[in-house]
Amino acid sequence: MTEDVRWERLTAPEINALAARNALVVLPVASLEQHGPHLPVWTDSALGHAMAVRAAEIARDVPVVVLPPMWTGLSEHHFPFGGTISLDYATFAGVLRCVARSIIACGFRRLFLVNSHGGNIEPLAVASREMAHEFGIPVATTSLPRVAAQEIAEILETQPGVQHACEAETALWLHLDAAQVRQDKVAGAASQGGNLGNPLVTRFWSFEERAPVTGVRGNPPAATAEKGARLAAVIAAGLARAMRDEVLWTTPDPVWAPGRAQGQR
Repeated sequence: MTEDVRWERLTAPEINALAARNALVVLPVASLEQHGPHLPVWTDSALGHAMAVRAAEIARDVPVVVLPPMWTGLSEHHFPFGGTISLDYATFAGVLRCVARSIIACGFRRLFLVNSHGGNIEPLAVASREMAHEFGIPVATTSLPRVAAQEIAEILETQPGVQHACEAETALWLHLDAAQVRQDKVAGAASQGGNLGNPLVTRFWSFEERAPVTGVRGNPPAATAEKGARLAAVIAAGLARAMRDEVLWTTPDPVWAPGRAQGQR
C-alpha cells in the first residue's frame, strides 16, 4: 500500500514518524469565494489541495505531508457577487502563525505555503517572512500559476495565464471532477470589460470593477478536460521541483538575533 501523504488520513504515530524524518509540511492556502455562475465557491481550496497532494506523490524521494487546505483567505474583493467568506490580514496571518506553532510543537521544522488564490499572494509574502524570523524555520510560499507559468501559457489558447474561473480553472475542474462544472452556464460566464488598473501601481479593486456582470476573468468556454489534465501535470511537477529544492529548505539567517547587525561572530 502506498504511503498516504494527507495529514488528515494519518494516525498520530505516523505523523510523529514523519516529523522524525524532517518531513516538509505543506499547507494549501486558498479561499471560499464566488467563481462565476459555473464553478463552485470552494474551487481554490479543492484545486490547491489536489495539486499539493499530486506534487507530494511525485516527490516521493522527499518526505512530505500535506495538511487539509486553509479554506478561507483574503477575498473581500469578491463580496459584490455573493457566496464569499473572507478574513482580514491580521486574522489570516494569525491563523498561519498558529499552524506554524502547531507543526513546530509536533516536531516539524519546514513549512511550504502553497497558494491557489490571487488575493493571498501579497499577504502570504509578508506572513511567510514574519514567521521565518519569529520561528527560525524555512517558511516558503508560492502560487500554483507561478511554478509552471511558461508551461501553462503554452497549454492555454485564449488567455496568457491563470485568471479567475477562467479557461484554466474550468479546465482543471473538467479534468478533476466534471460534475462540479455547471455546463449550461459556461457559455455566458465570461465578463465583458472591467477596469484592470495600472499594472505598475497597486491599489484595491473589487471584482465588480475588474470583472463586471459575472465575476469571471478569462474565457471559460475554451476549457476542456484534456487541457485540465495537462495543466494539472505541469503544476504538480512544478510544485514537486520546489519540494525537492534543498536550497529553499535551509535554515534562515537569524537577522534579528542580538548582535547580528555587527556581522558574523
